[in-house]
Amino acid sequence: MSDALSDDGSDINQDESQEDVMTPAELIAKLEEAWLNEKFSPELLENRSEVVECVMEQLTHMEANLQRVKKGDAKASIHRMEIDRIRFMLSSYLRSRLQKIEKFFPHVLEREKSRGEGDPSLLSPEEFAFAKEYYANTETYLKAVALKRMPPNLQTVDMLRAVPEPSLDSFVFLRVKERQENILVEPETDDQREYVVDLEEGSQHLMRYRTIAPLVSSGAVQLI
Repeated sequence: MSDALSDDGSDINQDESQEDVMTPAELIAKLEEAWLNEKFSPELLENRSEVVECVMEQLTHMEANLQRVKKGDAKASIHRMEIDRIRFMLSSYLRSRLQKIEKFFPHVLEREKSRGEGDPSLLSPEEFAFAKEYYANTETYLKAVALKRMPPNLQTVDMLRAVPEPSLDSFVFLRVKERQENILVEPETDDQREYVVDLEEGSQHLMRYRTIAPLVSSGAVQLI
């Protein structure tokens, strides 16, 4: 037998594949987490295209199941409300990402270009194509409307300097999902000592985003 077996004779590969399978409730919870994090984060977060694709497949199945429900059944309206709720979260999540791409497009593309090999992609292929097209269209518009009328030495523009960066020092509300110790809230300065806190599981806080950005990425905290 070519498949590896554990000590008790079970198929390790099969066990691992089963761990990757999510229930519909877990999938929707993943979507809600990604949606809230994206909605309240000042910067564009790592894309969750695998969650989006799975949710779209789940919506297709739910729509098909709804068609089989008898007319007049009270369950139909409940299922329809749940489908509408999921569609709203999905649309809002994707819309939030597109708005950030439009607002910070040169910085988004720069982050995507400079990410290391093996690092998770910030943009989905569709978002990357959109960001590049938006960048090119913006440059074309600026040249046609303003830059060509400027003196030769002013006919170029540095997009990275012209477009503001996301404000990572803005404050966000968060809920702790996994206990964290020795989180540096404020570094030591001439006027104050460094401020370090422990974050207890289930606790809620208002903190500077820059401080907890790695915890958002790892899933240790949830923006609310």
